[in-house]
Amino acid sequence: MENIHILGVDLAKRTFAICATDKNGYVIHRKKLTRPPFHKTLSDMSPCIVAMETCRSAHYWARIAQAAGHEVRLIPALYVKPFVKRHKNDSIDAEAIVEAAVRPSMRCVPVKSGSQQARAMLFRTREIFVRQRTQLINSVRAHLGEYGIVLPQQRRNGRAFASRCRDELDGAPPEVADMVQAYLRQIETLDFEVAALEVKIRKGAIKNAEARRMQTMPGIGPMSAMAIQAFCPPLENFRKGRDFAAWLGLVPRQHSTGGKDRLGRITKMGQRDVRKLLIIGAMSVISASHRKGYCDDPWLAHMLSKRPRMVVAVALANRMARR
Repeated sequence: MENIHILGVDLAKRTFAICATDKNGYVIHRKKLTRPPFHKTLSDMSPCIVAMETCRSAHYWARIAQAAGHEVRLIPALYVKPFVKRHKNDSIDAEAIVEAAVRPSMRCVPVKSGSQQARAMLFRTREIFVRQRTQLINSVRAHLGEYGIVLPQQRRNGRAFASRCRDELDGAPPEVADMVQAYLRQIETLDFEVAALEVKIRKGAIKNAEARRMQTMPGIGPMSAMAIQAFCPPLENFRKGRDFAAWLGLVPRQHSTGGKDRLGRITKMGQRDVRKLLIIGAMSVISASHRKGYCDDPWLAHMLSKRPRMVVAVALANRMARR
């Protein structure tokens, strides 16, 4: 274990496959380990390069390896796949990870800290609760629609929907009313939890200096600013603003050949949550200018005069990301 230059690790829930190579790229040994022996192996090894695919536990093990003095390279699974020679098993995947890590032009994912992953979990939890609240509201509307009770669509305020629904329950049978009450209790609970999580996000945006600075840009609010802090790598890792916009998937997809540039729709690569929030923020800027009757930004006014609003919103989100 002393001559290892790169250790490729194929992560899993319980059993990990490792492939160790020397400086010349020759395989020294292959092995399968469970979680405790793998943790001990990382601690006992002399410092080397530990290469892993990005997955749900990759950042945790990357922090463990960094604490043991190793250099960590997290590689997206999409970039590892071309190096799989034939068939597929854990040992072959581990060797492919090593070969991908050797490439000097390989793009690696920065290791996230525990606090950054906690912020990401905050956003994910809020998103799940909002989705569940919407499902419950739609279920109540569908059930009551069978009895001729048509309720308006109201997804953002669960308590307002619950109060309106209780006023309409007189025309439903008692058994149906009891079941709907159970739905409404769940809706109100989720509404309370979503509101509490939004308060945490706003407080975090107030305490974070970078988030406060980002909110000075039109279209960027506490949610967008904290989402960038939670999901995006350090912005210093990008050479220029356009690289960050490309990482978010806000640039056209290229299919160019023979000297002819063919540009299509946006790639939708990168982080979906941040991209969605930037586009929503851009739409809010466009809607505000529409309500005022004029636009302060000459570029935006020129774009709105000749392009559809959604296309302009994506272009504006691209410019916001680059800024």
